[in-house]
Amino acid sequence: MIPPDSHLVLPATHPTPLLFHGGTAYRSSLRFDPTTGSRYRRRMCSMSSPVCCFGEGSWRRRRTKGGLKVEIDSGGEDVLDAGVAAESRAYPEHLVVMVNGLVGSSADWRYAAGQFVKKHPDKLVVHRSECNSSKLTFDGVDLMGERLAEEVLSLVRRRPEVRKISFVAHSLGGLIARYAVARLYEQSPKVVQSGDAMQGADKKPYEDRIAGLEPINFITFASPHLGSRGHKQFPILCGLPFLERQASQTAHLIAGRTGKHLFLTDNDHGKPPLLLRMVNDSDELKFISALCAFKRRVLYANANFDYMVGWGTSSIRRQNELPKSTALRLDEKYPHIVYIEPENTENKHDRTSSSSLVEQTMDLEEMMINGLTQVPWERIHVKSYWLNSDGADVIYHMIDNFHI
Repeated sequence: MIPPDSHLVLPATHPTPLLFHGGTAYRSSLRFDPTTGSRYRRRMCSMSSPVCCFGEGSWRRRRTKGGLKVEIDSGGEDVLDAGVAAESRAYPEHLVVMVNGLVGSSADWRYAAGQFVKKHPDKLVVHRSECNSSKLTFDGVDLMGERLAEEVLSLVRRRPEVRKISFVAHSLGGLIARYAVARLYEQSPKVVQSGDAMQGADKKPYEDRIAGLEPINFITFASPHLGSRGHKQFPILCGLPFLERQASQTAHLIAGRTGKHLFLTDNDHGKPPLLLRMVNDSDELKFISALCAFKRRVLYANANFDYMVGWGTSSIRRQNELPKSTALRLDEKYPHIVYIEPENTENKHDRTSSSSLVEQTMDLEEMMINGLTQVPWERIHVKSYWLNSDGADVIYHMIDNFHI
C-alpha cells in the first residue's frame, strides 16, 4: 500500500508528440476483435501530455452484470465480485493489472478478467488497463510504460486496501509492463518484529516493492521480449532475410516509435536500442531488479500459428533451444498446452570459448537473452493462437496456477 506521503512519484517528462501514421496497423493476433467506441475518445488527454493524468477528479461509473461489478473511469476498468464489493468490511487485497497489446484495448481481457474474479471473488480485484489503446500503442514502449506506471499509481491511491500486485500482459503489453514495473520499483526498509532477527547472509534489510505493493505474479502471453528483428521473430515474413531487412527499415511507417523499438532501430540521443537497455539495471531504472522482485515470472508462448510473434522471442529462447516437436504433448485438462518448462535459471549458452572479440560482436538478440535469463522463468508452450473464450483452457491454466 502506498502511504499518503509516499515518495514514489514519477518524474516529469518532456511532451512527446503522438505518431499517427498512415497505412494499416498489424494486430498482435489474428483473432482479436475488441469492441470499439467512445473509449478511444477518452484517451485524447494523452495528446497534450506523454503521461495521462488520472487525477482524483476522473469521472467514474459503475455497472453490475452476472455477479461481477465493473467500475469504469478514465483510467480503465476494475472488475470485482459484486457480493464482496457490497461488504463494507471485505475487500480484495490482491490487484491484478491486465495490459493489452498492439492496437488493442481493455476489451481484449474481458473474458479472462471475469474468470479471474469468479475463481477468487474475495481475493482479487482485476484492473483492465485502458491508457494504451488503439493508435496510442504506436507511441513507443517507453512512453506507454510511463502511462501504465502513472495509471497504476493512481489506481493504488484510489484503492488503499490492496497489498499485493500482479501483472498479466498480452503481446506488446508484456514490454509495456516490463518498463512500467521498472518505473514503479522501490526498496522499502524491512519491518522486523521485536525479538526477531534477520538470519543468514541472504537476508536483505529491505523489501522489494512495486508501486508500494508486494509483487507476486508477472505473466506475459505471446510477448516479443526479444523484439521482432530477424531470426524468425516475425513469422509472417517466413524467415526470409530480404523481407526481414525491409520490415526493419519500414516498421516505423506503420507502428511509429513502437515499430522502431520492436525492430531495434531506435537510436535516441545515441543510446543503444531501448529493448537492449531493458535487460539490465541502470542508474535510472532497475529493469531486472523489478522482475526479480516478483515471486514468479511466467511466459506463455505460441509454438505455432502465431504470425506476428515468434516462438523464440515470446519464450526468451534461442532457436536451437526450443522444444523439439517430439517433446510436445497435449494436456488432457488443458488441450492447448503442449509443453511446460519449470522455472529454470540455467543459461544453456556455452561461454567457455567466448573471447573478448566475440563478446563485443555478440548480436543484440544474444545480449537480450543473456540479460533476461538472469532471473528464472516458467515457460508454458501453447499449440495455437487463442484469446478470450478461444482456448479458454489456457486462461484456466493461468488462473489455476496463479499465486494469490
